[in-house]
Amino acid sequence: MLKVFLAEDEFVVREGIKTNIDWQGEGFVFCGEAADGELAFPMIQSEKPDIIITDIKMPFMDGLELSRLVKKELPQSKIIILSGHEEFSFAQEAIKIGVTEYLLKPINSTELIGVVKRVGDRIMAEREEMKNLERYKREMEENEIDNKRKLFNEMIQGTLSLSQILEKGEKLGIELSAQQYQIVLLKYNLSNEEDNDEELCNIQKDIYKLNTRFENVIQFDRAIEGLAYLIKGESREQLETVCMEFVNSVKAMLSRYPDVKYFGGIGTPVERLTRLSESFESAAHGFSLRFILDKNEILHYNDISKQWVSEETGAPLGALELGSVDLKKVEVFLKNGEAEEIPFFVEEFLNSIGSASEKSFLFRQYVLMDIYFTALVFLKEIGESGGLEAEPFVGPDQVSEVLNDTAKARDYIVHIFTVAIKRRDELSTKRYRRMIDNAKEYINEHYADEDISLNDTAAYVNISPSHFSAVFSRETGHSFIKYLTDLRMSKAKELLKCTDMRCSEISSAVGYKDPHYFSYLFKKTQHCSPMQYRSAK
Repeated sequence: MLKVFLAEDEFVVREGIKTNIDWQGEGFVFCGEAADGELAFPMIQSEKPDIIITDIKMPFMDGLELSRLVKKELPQSKIIILSGHEEFSFAQEAIKIGVTEYLLKPINSTELIGVVKRVGDRIMAEREEMKNLERYKREMEENEIDNKRKLFNEMIQGTLSLSQILEKGEKLGIELSAQQYQIVLLKYNLSNEEDNDEELCNIQKDIYKLNTRFENVIQFDRAIEGLAYLIKGESREQLETVCMEFVNSVKAMLSRYPDVKYFGGIGTPVERLTRLSESFESAAHGFSLRFILDKNEILHYNDISKQWVSEETGAPLGALELGSVDLKKVEVFLKNGEAEEIPFFVEEFLNSIGSASEKSFLFRQYVLMDIYFTALVFLKEIGESGGLEAEPFVGPDQVSEVLNDTAKARDYIVHIFTVAIKRRDELSTKRYRRMIDNAKEYINEHYADEDISLNDTAAYVNISPSHFSAVFSRETGHSFIKYLTDLRMSKAKELLKCTDMRCSEISSAVGYKDPHYFSYLFKKTQHCSPMQYRSAK
């Protein structure tokens, strides 16, 4: 029940209001009283009443001053002022303060309880509205993540003008304007993710909390590709300071989880949002080294070239025995790498095996053949029977042409990876389409179940929720929650037009047990109430 507090200096009036109204019977709790504002305020702070009835003229502190303090301390509380003064200036001041009702004395108990009930109904309506808004925000959170992901991809692809970027950012509540920018890419996982869902969830929460501490750092969820951060600064020095403070904080936070493995890349600073692709490319170069380096690291763009220098002697690691070629790294990249990372990976892979790849004809042949057959085995394992387009050496002329030219050998390795990953992605796309079709069928069968969720649907198609969210959005053009909401609203409109079912029945039929929230959501998405839609011709 709503709580009512009374501040009134006239004892007879105070007692009359207190005792002549059956507060509990009317659905309220009379939680306290005071003879002036000074005594009332600490009691109000303690009780936190929903409705405060106060006389305007009281000793020590009048009702207007009390109202100012209350609206500052408890802005959601409603204030009813009782006044024996008809002067407009008093009512005008009360309106400025935010008083809900201004009543002239004398007022009887029936009139007062009528006003209190009206104010109580307003409070309950506002609370219902707030509850619906909070639920809507929670449900639409996936939409926001998806829209931010799309914005990030558009920014690094360079498909938007500055005004378009700023406009889209503003719609998402993101302030993008700055003098300097820098991209940081990050990906983390646990050694055994299947048995550590709770720990992964804790890491996600910690990363989110950490990000909120840095107002110049904007997080973008790239789903299976990890996280991306846009660092902003008003100068190069400030940008570098914020970036390194943030990166060091991320490292310190992740170090608290002994089973976590992570890797990241820090891109070059740029002065324009429209040149963000340059920062992303250098960050992606460092990020691609996660397939080469077996350690936790967030690699700065200045440090990429230093990775193949001996820490002890400062000399190149150089051409060693054939065992320096680690084909497991090639296998891992073929499974998890992205097409745009291929040139970076090949460059760093060749760097990692030393200068023999440049100096030795036989060593280049050995490396190229091993990579070729590793790619063939990979394609066979994933069920791609087409193989590669051609064998590496059709005749002696091609052998000589490719192996005698280091750049051509490197380009041919890039070609092998490009073909293999293209086949992998084509196969994945076919599988994803079947998966999305299955997911849609599941949603169509269960949309009336209020508890249907992204996690349930992801489990049904046997894929992780974050991966499913990204794939569903990419394949359908909508986030899961938007697809589900649009489907439910479409079914609701059919029932409104084609049946005489009540709104509460339609609400339940399309998956909303709370008819108030259904009406709120319908109006939010269709721009009219259910009844207005039904009556429209």
